[in-house]
Amino acid sequence: MMRLLEKLGFALAVLFLVSPAILVFLWMLSLSMKTELDNTAFPPVFIPNPLVWDNFIEVFSRNDFLKYTWNSILVSFSATGLAILIGVPAGYGIAKMQATRAAMLILIARITPGLSYLIPLFLLFQWLGLTGTLTPIVITHLVITVPIVVWVMIGFFEGLPAELEEAALVDGATIWQAFRHVALPLAMPGITVAVILSFIFSWNNFIFAMVLAGRETRTLPVAVNNMLTFEQISWGPLAAAALLVTLPVLLLTLLAQKQIIAGLTAGGVKGG
Repeated sequence: MMRLLEKLGFALAVLFLVSPAILVFLWMLSLSMKTELDNTAFPPVFIPNPLVWDNFIEVFSRNDFLKYTWNSILVSFSATGLAILIGVPAGYGIAKMQATRAAMLILIARITPGLSYLIPLFLLFQWLGLTGTLTPIVITHLVITVPIVVWVMIGFFEGLPAELEEAALVDGATIWQAFRHVALPLAMPGITVAVILSFIFSWNNFIFAMVLAGRETRTLPVAVNNMLTFEQISWGPLAAAALLVTLPVLLLTLLAQKQIIAGLTAGGVKGG
């Protein structure tokens, strides 16, 4: 009986924590499939009757949605790939040198709002003549993705057994060979988590693309902002655009949830 009550209590706690996000998602789905009359009705209509797809059609008619999708793919994959190339070796070096001050700087960079970097970076890219292209968006996204990768990888490399690398060094391997052939394969769960988190944060970023992008280089979050007009807020098209932007990240999270859980739990175990 006690075990059953513990399971029931845990299930209720999980439901309590995730129910706000689920309700918001369901309400957004409802808005995207109703007419504008139903969306502004009082009392609110939750279940669409009938289902309409005009809001999704309007999203594509008012935006070059496919081009924005391609821009988001290029920016997110580029920012994530560069962050992995920079962040994984940096995390390894900080972990093995026990550079506490460097780790604190990474943490500060991680929690500092992106707006703090926006104005100086905008002035720099304007002086270089790069505003309106995808290059400054990728570079600014590194401000978000690199600290994530470094901070995640510090924990993973600190949790690896030091004896394995020491044995490789004794056998004549260089520190780079020990990193490449010993530490890197063992840290793959951490790299997977870092890749997923970096991609999600880069994909969802709005402010950098809004300021630095041109008409042809906007990303998907900016497309959601384009659904707002001065006349009124069209809740149906706005919800449809938000769903289309959220869908790739949602699918990625659902498909990779086992890897995320395995990677996060592996990073919390200290190697012996």
